Amino acid sequence: MERSKEHCGRSASPESWCPQVSAFRVRPPTKNENRMNNRRRRIYEGKGKILYEGPEPGTLVQFFKDDATAFNKKKHEIIDGKGVINNRISEYIFSHLNRIGIPTHFIRRLNMREQLIREVEMIPLEIVVRNVAAGELSTRLGIEEGLVLPRSIIEFYFKSDALEDPMVSEEHITAFGWASPQELDDVMALAIRINDFLTGLFLGVGIQLVDFKIECGRLYEGDMMRIILADEISPDSCRLWDIETKDRLDRDRFRKDMGGLLEAYQEVARRLGIINENEPIRATGPVLVK
Repeated sequence: MERSKEHCGRSASPESWCPQVSAFRVRPPTKNENRMNNRRRRIYEGKGKILYEGPEPGTLVQFFKDDATAFNKKKHEIIDGKGVINNRISEYIFSHLNRIGIPTHFIRRLNMREQLIREVEMIPLEIVVRNVAAGELSTRLGIEEGLVLPRSIIEFYFKSDALEDPMVSEEHITAFGWASPQELDDVMALAIRINDFLTGLFLGVGIQLVDFKIECGRLYEGDMMRIILADEISPDSCRLWDIETKDRLDRDRFRKDMGGLLEAYQEVARRLGIINENEPIRATGPVLVK
């Protein structure tokens, strides 16, 4: 039976116009691996990931791409190995969140580029939590980058490539039916808990969590529905600064043509203990899940 849009890892809006390395020794997928992927039913492809039909009902396979994008994909490059690192970092964070009782779509990592995840009905919002002034907030309000905010700020952006993800208010969200008031409360509660955990996690390894972006979805279990964390958490979706040097360890290195993006992501993985200094990780590429 064909899945509806609402159950394909993305969500339709009320008007149906929501769109949706060196140390790693990573190689791109072989022709045979690409043929294997082509035999699987592709559910959705975004800027950094592809969703395939999962091995069991209610599951999907999330494949991490090597694409680096910025400014709504106006800037785009392929950086070999980026998907492998993001897969490992996101697995590490989501596993910890699951263990402390924060519900996520993550089930397990399948290989170097793929995760098995729960299929959810995505809420068409990007939820941004800001702890330090940077990026768009600094530009929009004329605030100097690096200023620690008096309290964490939660912002919402409507997911639409065509509209370049405009910022929206809680009133917009509830008025247009993207989420109910109770769902919005649940999303904000999740965001606050995730921020508390990530702030402590990164502080412990000498990294300042400046801001981050998450996405949430509705998980249906029988007659019950709950809001859970979906998508990923990685240097692609966070601003991470070295506490001492303020070096960027995130996607700003690509946005601002600083170079060294892969090395920065590897440094985050090393500090978190995900990889050893000289660990040779071989990317076996995507495989069919049986």
